[in-house]
Amino acid sequence: MNTLVTLITAGITFGTVLMYGTLGEILTEKSGNLNLGVEGIMYMGGAFGLAGAFYYEKAAGAAAAGPLAIILALLAAFAAGCAASAIYSFLTITLRTNQNVTGLALSIFGTGVGQFVGELMRVKEGGYVALSNNLKNSFAASIFPKGLIDIPVAGPILFSHTIFFYMAVILAFAMWYYLSKTRSGMYLTAVGESPATSDAAGINITRYKYLATIIGGGISAIGGMVYIVTTAGCVWNHEGLSGVGWLAVALVIFCLWRPLNAIWGSIIFGSMMIMYLRVALPFIPTQLYKILPYVVTVIVLVITSMRNSRDKQPPASLGLNYFREER
Repeated sequence: MNTLVTLITAGITFGTVLMYGTLGEILTEKSGNLNLGVEGIMYMGGAFGLAGAFYYEKAAGAAAAGPLAIILALLAAFAAGCAASAIYSFLTITLRTNQNVTGLALSIFGTGVGQFVGELMRVKEGGYVALSNNLKNSFAASIFPKGLIDIPVAGPILFSHTIFFYMAVILAFAMWYYLSKTRSGMYLTAVGESPATSDAAGINITRYKYLATIIGGGISAIGGMVYIVTTAGCVWNHEGLSGVGWLAVALVIFCLWRPLNAIWGSIIFGSMMIMYLRVALPFIPTQLYKILPYVVTVIVLVITSMRNSRDKQPPASLGLNYFREER
């Protein structure tokens, strides 16, 4: 039981990173845009998020406040993700470039920018970029009292996590409500399903695609920041985020483009990714553990394709540019 609780708790910690990346990409794909640049966006979010908190602490010194550092890190990461996604949006929506190629280019570009910013900070600071123990505790601390955390089994699973996990859960519910219960959200879904029909109905296709893609990119970038300030211990690690963005894209398929599924889906993926550290079996190579999420994604994709259920399929116009002249 202790091993299972430890596995789930660690899975939630890593899954929180994936949840942000997945929710951001779900919002993007609901508009019909397939942004494969999540990997680069999360790298940028990690580097700029850490930079926001690091330089704030450097300027404020001993007076640096944990809550303000968290807010600045969130804003910096979100802004970086929005900027990267704005470039992608301009190229694919306005200039109508191929979404797959543009997304791959953004992944390479964003990874390079993120690593450049992180390494630039490291070189300027003499080879080590990290927050003080005081701010580290602010990022890593649970928002619940120790009494709740010490409850057997349920305490560590439900109450021992950072504020970022609970924010991600709230975001998932908010996104579900927006997409399924509000007029604007239904318009966005309609744009992703049939932009020509939506355009004929008077919906501003360009605005919805731009906003969904840019905001979605900002949300995904927060996932990169969360990795740096939680899993990486508030220390810049230029290799730590490698592959996380692609895993988030796979998780979107696993979750069937549903925000609420991202909550439990990210925990499952997170648990599978760190299982080799908690439930190590000598006859199973570590590499097989790490590909489990992708294998599961392929299985889910095959099953949903065989069922041919419309509500389990991606938006009909996903990855296709809209040419109004062909309407």
